[in-house]
Amino acid sequence: MQRRSKMLILTGSTVTAITAAVVVGVLGGTNASAATAGPITGLGGKCVDVAAASSANGAAVQLYDCNGTAAQTWTVDGSRIQALGKCLDVTAASTANGAKIQLYDCNGSAAQQWTASNGALVNTGSGKCLDATGQSSANGTRLQIWSCTGTANQAWTLPGGTAPPTTPPAGGLNPAVAPGGNFDLSIWQLQLPVGSPGAPTTIPSSQLRGANGYTNPAYFFTDKNDGSMTFWAPEKGVTTPNSNYARSELREMNASGSAADWRLAGSHRMSATLRIPNVTKNVCVGQVHLGTGGPSTKPLLELYYRPNGDIYIGTENSPDGGQTLHLVGNVPLGVKWSYVIAISGGNRINLTVNGSTTSYAIPSSFNQYGMYFKAGSYNQSSSESTTNGAKVKFYSLTVSHSS
Repeated sequence: MQRRSKMLILTGSTVTAITAAVVVGVLGGTNASAATAGPITGLGGKCVDVAAASSANGAAVQLYDCNGTAAQTWTVDGSRIQALGKCLDVTAASTANGAKIQLYDCNGSAAQQWTASNGALVNTGSGKCLDATGQSSANGTRLQIWSCTGTANQAWTLPGGTAPPTTPPAGGLNPAVAPGGNFDLSIWQLQLPVGSPGAPTTIPSSQLRGANGYTNPAYFFTDKNDGSMTFWAPEKGVTTPNSNYARSELREMNASGSAADWRLAGSHRMSATLRIPNVTKNVCVGQVHLGTGGPSTKPLLELYYRPNGDIYIGTENSPDGGQTLHLVGNVPLGVKWSYVIAISGGNRINLTVNGSTTSYAIPSSFNQYGMYFKAGSYNQSSSESTTNGAKVKFYSLTVSHSS
């Protein structure tokens, strides 16, 4: 029977060791006899680890602080990954989402065979990815298999610090390019929380476009684990004259490079998939903002996320001000979710969060204004801290307009 070269995914130090070994076998072209040993690291820099350093069949595999012990030393030999003399194994050879990872006597079954694929470790028997349960990096988080999603809790680093291949799957995100290589940024301008007081730095769409487009390692970059377009806004940063809060945020533009300024009549839609791994108090992740047509600098609506997972839409009562908050959902911190902000018929806001839609009337006093979309991390708290703030990671972002 022909043996395929595969990669295994583990939690904690186990994940690090497995990942490195698999990378050597898959990328370096070595044969199955050229085994590599070491730690495997995953979410939060934690190691793939055998609970209680047990070598018993069924011992749990988890994430844990890296400590260099034998319980976190994994040997990758072809498609097989071993620690403490036993193999990384899917419990009961299950193919179901959530099936737990364990140690077990090596038996050559598909439940113990792994392959590297686009930054993840895929189990041969199930076709599913090694996954840190609940996207948690806490000590003791069990490893499981789950449908491959490309998220950070399915990204592993192999022994020696080598990462799995970065070529994305069809339609996926490439973690090796600037945000403009994964997203159409030809209709966006970027505002950063740096610059002169009252005059934050802006980056035009011409500089954002393409795989070699603009990136900033602190405030706007591609996450090397999952390819997400990542925005960071600290509590202390340069703000606009009309706000006390810093932002790393995109502002909609026209393809010509002029500022977008569409009217409410017609159909206007912004769709996004994102997750928020860090937020101090509150962060705005999407807006419809007023453009030309009057003196107001208010948003028509703002979409907020809070540390407890609550999602609110704030709708403006009139161009003169006064915002009403509506609770529209709850998604735990660090978990991926989606929204659609749609303006229809010139007088309705339709907001969809994870498939659930709510609708709000637009007062006629807004009809005189042009509008534009905004998306990113608009932090809604301020202090003297440059380390507290809000990080927002986008996996998709699209805008459309029709008359």
